[in-house]
Amino acid sequence: MVIFMFIAISYIVEVQKKQQERDIIFEEFKATKEQLFAELEKEFKDDFKDWEVELDKDLSIKFTNPDVLFQSGKSEIRPNFASILNEFLPRYFEILLQNKYTDKIAEIRIEGHTDAVPAPQYDSDPYIGNVKLSQLRSAEVLKYFRGMPYYEQLSDSTEQQLQFWLTANGLSYGRTLDSSKELTAISGNPIDNDFSRRVEFRIITTSENLVERVLKEIGK
Repeated sequence: MVIFMFIAISYIVEVQKKQQERDIIFEEFKATKEQLFAELEKEFKDDFKDWEVELDKDLSIKFTNPDVLFQSGKSEIRPNFASILNEFLPRYFEILLQNKYTDKIAEIRIEGHTDAVPAPQYDSDPYIGNVKLSQLRSAEVLKYFRGMPYYEQLSDSTEQQLQFWLTANGLSYGRTLDSSKELTAISGNPIDNDFSRRVEFRIITTSENLVERVLKEIGK
């Protein structure tokens, strides 16, 4: 009976310890995202209005202005978009490259998205053709960043950090937007091809990876 009691107490203590660890992870996850959101909003609040850019609580930044982004079926960066990138990218990365975020960021995704118009010049399968097109769009933005004077002046260690963080992702027309810039998969509204033809920057924090791991453990 005494042995059983000690085993039960040990189990309860272990469960409480794991719960405390999970609470810390979730609190850190929330604090990191809130802090990054606050800094990005403060830095770009006025500019985002002028550029027609959306900053979401999930730390995604949507460039949806059809006048500055890509023409349908094309991947070339237009002059107006290049001008915005010249203003945006150095200030964006000055925030993210602060020492306090070095171990808080797991990935910075540059996402390319297309409208629902097939791009047969890339593949006979409409979805795969647009995967290739959207991948080209995200890669062009990354290439443009790497060619900027700001990037060329970075230290070798900072460049290595960015090469570890940055990815270019093509998502085809899997996440199209409606006229309110909401995901059509959620809203159920018709696709707005102009808004869907866009680029997004998305920050993935290390805490998000930990949260996923905790959720998997809870599900076991």
